[in-house]
Amino acid sequence: MDTTTELRTEDSPTGSAEHVTELAAPAERAYGLIEDVGRWPLLFAPCIWSQELERTEDVQRIRLWAVVGLQVRSWTSRRILDPAGRRIEFAQEDPAPPLTSMTGHWTFEDGPPGRLELGHRWSTVDRPGAAERIAAALDANSDAEIAALRTWAERTEEPDSLILSFSDHGTVDAPAADVHAFLYRADRWPRHLPHVAGVDLETVPADDTTGGADVQTMDMQTSSADGSTHSTQSVRLCFGTERIVYKQTTPPRGLLAHSGEWLVTRGPDTTRVTARHTVAVDPAAVEDIFGAGTTVARAKERARDIIGANSRATLRAMSERLGPVGGGR
Repeated sequence: MDTTTELRTEDSPTGSAEHVTELAAPAERAYGLIEDVGRWPLLFAPCIWSQELERTEDVQRIRLWAVVGLQVRSWTSRRILDPAGRRIEFAQEDPAPPLTSMTGHWTFEDGPPGRLELGHRWSTVDRPGAAERIAAALDANSDAEIAALRTWAERTEEPDSLILSFSDHGTVDAPAADVHAFLYRADRWPRHLPHVAGVDLETVPADDTTGGADVQTMDMQTSSADGSTHSTQSVRLCFGTERIVYKQTTPPRGLLAHSGEWLVTRGPDTTRVTARHTVAVDPAAVEDIFGAGTTVARAKERARDIIGANSRATLRAMSERLGPVGGGR
């Protein structure tokens, strides 16, 4: 993997970087993975959540939440799509200080050898060390992103064959604010959820840099039916009292990635709760985790059963805790 970085110190310090790697996969497949931002939390370790806000034939607006350095940051970008030329150009709309501008491109070329490039150009406020800190953060994230993209594009399996999305729903006879509080205060889950053995939760209040979301880091120990305990870490984005989005930054063995969200919908008398999940199974681990001869399709079914069971257990406990009988208001 090659990296070229240039920094210039002027009245408005600027920098540029190109991260390049060979690609032993069709450029069209790699391009498609970058165009579809909805899958980015599964593909890229730094990406927590992504949204496509608007789309025309060749212009796209997206919003991202990602780990930058040691913090979660959010930004909106405008992208110019060129599928024929295998190129995507992007520009952040309102860069957060110390940035004053951030633009860049993805380019994809067929081989042999194929070529993948991620380039950035930026400027910062005239503050000592700002450009260097931006360059360091971009280097770390860009290296991780193009390595992950290369791995996904070069898989023998089609990416969609490894990914599964599903939902579970429940109705709770309690105010939406109480339901949200139950989900938000995950540090209390070991008291109420039999499958949760322990939770360590840290919360950073929302500000402009987080796109209006409280950011929670959650370390959780989950007990399985066989008595074993599994540890996972998640980053959660909490928006108001209606949505909590999360990504397991250390997913359980057998999964390449797991992201999801809790949606709380007010009704006239009850509150509807939806637990959504998207997982990518690890084809190299399915037999070790689920047994010899297990296919990827069967592994996705088993993942759905296990994760869905935990969601439904949470929904039941919430209803029992907050409903009229539980009286947990």
